Amino acid sequence: MRAGVRVVFISCPYLLFMLVPPALSFPNVKSLYNAVRSPPSAQALRLGSLLGAMSYALDMTEGQPPGHCIRCCWIGTRIGHALGMTGKEYEDLYFTLLLKDLGCSSNAARICDLYIADDIAFKRDFKMIDGSLSAALRFVFNNTGLGVGLSERLRATVNILRNGGEISRELIETRCNRGAEIAAKMRFSKQVQEGIRSLDEHWDGGGKPEGRRGHDVPSISNIALMSQVVDIFHSAQGPDAALAEILGRSGGWFDPTLVAALETASAAPDFWTRLKDPCLEEHVFALDPSETTETVDDEYLDEIASAFSDVVDAKSPFTADHSNRVTLYTDMIAEELGLRADHRRWLRRAALLHDLGKLAVSNQILDKPGRPDEAEWAAIRKHPEYSQKILERVSAFRDIAPVAGAHHERMDGKGYPAGLGAEDLCLEARILTVADVFDALTAERPYRAAMPIEEALNIMAEDVGKAFDPDCFVALQRGLAQLATANEG
Repeated sequence: MRAGVRVVFISCPYLLFMLVPPALSFPNVKSLYNAVRSPPSAQALRLGSLLGAMSYALDMTEGQPPGHCIRCCWIGTRIGHALGMTGKEYEDLYFTLLLKDLGCSSNAARICDLYIADDIAFKRDFKMIDGSLSAALRFVFNNTGLGVGLSERLRATVNILRNGGEISRELIETRCNRGAEIAAKMRFSKQVQEGIRSLDEHWDGGGKPEGRRGHDVPSISNIALMSQVVDIFHSAQGPDAALAEILGRSGGWFDPTLVAALETASAAPDFWTRLKDPCLEEHVFALDPSETTETVDDEYLDEIASAFSDVVDAKSPFTADHSNRVTLYTDMIAEELGLRADHRRWLRRAALLHDLGKLAVSNQILDKPGRPDEAEWAAIRKHPEYSQKILERVSAFRDIAPVAGAHHERMDGKGYPAGLGAEDLCLEARILTVADVFDALTAERPYRAAMPIEEALNIMAEDVGKAFDPDCFVALQRGLAQLATANEG
């Protein structure tokens, strides 16, 4: 504990806390915010580059190679140009393509439960089947319950065969509706929301969740689905296989007029070569249909951070609302430590986005009722690094990336992923670590019930100075004490 801080433990019905001086200073602790931030100002950003960079998080949870949504945006906008799309219609197409997978995490836990399978690998491999019933049946037999006993595998397979249509509809409905809701939260048009909601509808009425048919399926949805199939088959088997797959589904999955537009677009010399171009991202961002560079203010950045935290928290029932609670505790600690309002706002974004990397971790690991094995633990330990790498791609969030990447580091250097020590940990990472662990202990987990607050604080107190910054831990206790007092009043 810091020298000069008088510690008195006091019991109350909700917690055990310390009385400490209200203002704490950090003479030897560096603040990343103070090092990287200039005075607050609106940022001139193109919305396409901001969201395109964030789309790499969506690629992870779908099991797709990095840049999948970017490549789909290139493919789909070329189809749109071949159709003569302009103005608002083209803008809606562009953002539907970038954000088509916004709801992708919301059915991950259900896939693991039903198919007893790795949700990320399952989604990746399922997209490679040809869409026929026979292919779907083979996939079910070959991918359900591979890691469990025969009787459990048979029960799961029989359930899927009996209820497969309803199960598929439910999974797609959850995914598409959640994606549309998040798009609405980010202020996108009704057309973009519907474009995402109808992503898995087919021209012949055989899609889901509503079985829309013909021109009742939004064209931007059908183009987005076609672009997805093209990218997946092109990445795996090349241009000829991708075109053959689309032609084989013309009149079934896809509007023949849109298929013809793809044939026209794909004849351009740069259509296929661009997909292998390391600079594709720059080309796609240059296609952003916004008429001018938009001023993205702090309020809108907050909403984007909140929306993507919803994508993360939807992945598992055990982490539902985790990011919001961690943000609450982070802000509470920051306030107790006397951080300015602009500093706290910046830190709240880091808290909202700290677990983006968990989208790359299978729910078979995240929701496992027992202790992870060595390989599973290695996958878990990678998620802060993934969070940092994604945020580093986004100009508006690049400065918070090191904070998110360090939320599992420890003062004694025994944390992960980098094993940073106290001398390397900024103030903001120390705050976030305390908030994250407190929420993890007091929330329900697949392997244990939620801990009472007093028990969680006692456990954390044993690691103060080793895992946790003493001042940040004290600030957490002070904030919780004030909440308890307010609740009693």
